[in-house]
Amino acid sequence: MRIFSSLKKSISIIRESGIKVFFREIKFYLIRKSNKKPEPHFVQEYQNYVNDLKKVYLRDEAMRIAAGSGGGYIETGNLQKEILINYGLKPNMSIIDFGCGSGRLANALPADYNLDYLGIDVIEELLKFARSKSPKNYKFNMHKKLLSVPVKSESMDFICAFELFPFLLHEEIYIYLEDMKRALKKDGRVIFSFLEFDNHQHWHVFNNSVNDKKNKMPSCLNTFTEKPVLKLWAEKIGFKIIEFANTPYKQSLAIFEKP
Repeated sequence: MRIFSSLKKSISIIRESGIKVFFREIKFYLIRKSNKKPEPHFVQEYQNYVNDLKKVYLRDEAMRIAAGSGGGYIETGNLQKEILINYGLKPNMSIIDFGCGSGRLANALPADYNLDYLGIDVIEELLKFARSKSPKNYKFNMHKKLLSVPVKSESMDFICAFELFPFLLHEEIYIYLEDMKRALKKDGRVIFSFLEFDNHQHWHVFNNSVNDKKNKMPSCLNTFTEKPVLKLWAEKIGFKIIEFANTPYKQSLAIFEKP
């Protein structure tokens, strides 16, 4: 389908602008492709953040803080666990913890649930810490093929992404949601947190980012995504929206289901 679409576009350019313009378009595309960055922005931004924490805190404390700002390691992990159970996580299910960090959720999940758990992150040191705090049967993988979900189609019951999407651009979030739908079983669910201007409690995050820019301080991306945008994405991708939830969690929550 993509080849057919590209062919139609090429024929259209030739007809409208001539063969010379067509070859200029190809040359420009190849130049742009050769200049692409070796890895997305969020990998280096997050690695820099973790490295800075290690310069100030002892290793274990740095790893816990790196899991997410605000709230304790244990307390936040327990809250994430309760959210998942409330929205249908049951024993013996398969789950991906996308952006698992240093393992807050993995540490909190009930051991007797016998979950098929996969934690994914881009920082190997965080994954090493998460392994040390989690049941031995839990799997943790370094996310090498970025902007994709590294599992077979229709193989997962749950995918969660707590405090991950604000670090990504809208296009990157959309691509991940597309592939999460592919990875989910029928009636499988994705639960993710997001920042929105419509929630006044999130304003301080934006304000801090503004101050960082003014003071030329290094910072991670903080992307805000409003509910109307998420509703449109769910429609385009083919998700059923279960709920936009109001919970004690510090970010807004969305629960999508694969029909």
